[in-house]
Amino acid sequence: MTTFWRLLGLLRPYRRAVIASWLLACLAIVGTVAIPLLIGEAVNAIEDGRRSSILPYALAIVGAGLARLALSVPRRLVAGRVSLGVEYNLRNRMYGHLQRLELAFFDGQQVGQLMSRATVDLQAVRFFLGYGLVFIVQNLLTIALAAVVMIVVKPSLALVALIPVPFVIGAAARYGRFSRPALQEVQQRIAELTADAEENISGVRIVKAFAREREQFERFRHRVGRVFDQSMFSTRLRAFYNPMISFLPNLGQAAVLLVGGRQVINGSLTLGAFVAFNAYMLMLMSPMRMLGIALGMSQRAVASGNRVFEILDREPRISAPREPKKLPPGLGAVRFEHACLSYDGGPPAMADIDLEIAAGETIAVVGPTGSGKTTLVATVGRLYDLTSGSVLIDGVDVRELDPAELRKQVALVPDDGFLFSATIRDNIAYGVPDASLSRVELAAKRAQMSSFIDSLEGGYDTMVGERGLTLSGGQRQRIAIARALVTDPRVLILDDATASVDAATEAQIKGALAKVMEGRTTFVIAHRLSTIALADRVIVMEDGRISAQGTHAELLKDSELYGEIVEKGLPRLTTALSGLAANADETAERAKAVGL
Repeated sequence: MTTFWRLLGLLRPYRRAVIASWLLACLAIVGTVAIPLLIGEAVNAIEDGRRSSILPYALAIVGAGLARLALSVPRRLVAGRVSLGVEYNLRNRMYGHLQRLELAFFDGQQVGQLMSRATVDLQAVRFFLGYGLVFIVQNLLTIALAAVVMIVVKPSLALVALIPVPFVIGAAARYGRFSRPALQEVQQRIAELTADAEENISGVRIVKAFAREREQFERFRHRVGRVFDQSMFSTRLRAFYNPMISFLPNLGQAAVLLVGGRQVINGSLTLGAFVAFNAYMLMLMSPMRMLGIALGMSQRAVASGNRVFEILDREPRISAPREPKKLPPGLGAVRFEHACLSYDGGPPAMADIDLEIAAGETIAVVGPTGSGKTTLVATVGRLYDLTSGSVLIDGVDVRELDPAELRKQVALVPDDGFLFSATIRDNIAYGVPDASLSRVELAAKRAQMSSFIDSLEGGYDTMVGERGLTLSGGQRQRIAIARALVTDPRVLILDDATASVDAATEAQIKGALAKVMEGRTTFVIAHRLSTIALADRVIVMEDGRISAQGTHAELLKDSELYGEIVEKGLPRLTTALSGLAANADETAERAKAVGL
């Protein structure tokens, strides 16, 4: 099915309103087409000296105009409602579809590109389905009805007058053929510009920190230039074809003046019919010109529709089974059986993992960058699907569970501590929106965040800025930890969750986490030796495989890679302990100075 017909399919919920809009447009056109004919008859009455007929014709013309006005207003209201309804449904459909797509899809997408498709492209589709389609039908019907009346009045002259029509349609079709790819490229470059703008605004702190404003402006100006160049190419097409489409009806009018004028002189055509023909020719100029504009609108809508349907046609690769199982009672025992994963057919990010974690056990996952640590823990909550093998929680394969239910039992604390632009309470209770305030306060207390929140004027109702940037990195991370704890999961995943906090705060959080981890299966992606100390067992990842596992002491003896990791981590641990000691000495000195 072509994109055009798929776009028309979006009107199916509004088919009654669309039919009503078209009927109103058709009735309005009847009034429009009747006016030149009435003018012609009035001219004949004037020429014949029939004074009594002039007033009725004048009133009839006014009546036709009023009828057109009365029909056009509701037609525009109905068309506007259809237009906005299509946009409303399509926007919700697109956002809902994006929510169903797996995490891997977003790994390869720019936010600005998706935003452009959800805004600029959707508006182009809306304008066409709400207005452009009606314009096309209305203009074609105007041309058809005018042609019928002209043929009835004088067939031979009508054929002369309508000679330009096939050329107008041919020029419009040719314009559409060239403009569609040009407009699609315009939309693509606008999307690239939007993506660049979004990235610059999101990364403004880094831009200013490195004084790269000038370079970012030059990059943005290059993007704007690409949009300008492509838009100018599209404008040149429109600048040539639209005047050409507008010019062709003039040839018909000239032919009517030449042929019809002679027929009036010869007496084979009345002056009124001649005036009516000229009025029809003037009437046809606007529909022919508008037809070209409406066809251009349709081409833009098709180009935008291609980009929208490209997203909507992307099937989710992670979905709930038809008959999902329920997790049996348990404490979160996890087992990997020959688990393998590769992204989009690339090299394995995780290969042949066999691992069993007892319920309530805490596992530290260490390894070089890119060794597969995050990939390993992401498969537990089925954020990514295995290429082969399986992951089981309490004996059930995660692919046999509803992802939404699974993720209520697997809580993730990522390393970036992302927060939404909402209250602190809403951010902590994100996974359990109906959580009581006492439950939220308990989670905040466990994350060592309650005293700070209580010190705020708004307390738990304090708004945080976009991405939580009004808070420090450590504060964001502790709220993220509280957000995970409030769900009371069977499995807790800490993806380097203490990386953004200072040594003192890290010690406080780990004291709380040690209690939270009791009886709860926990994965800790660790880069600090102090974090590894929380684990019952350490897994060493290398090139997507488990190269060694055991206790800290065992791995120091048996794993050369782990020894290197520990050796690199020791200076950081020593620095952190020195910092704690320095802070303690400074606090003691201050207390002594004030007489405490």
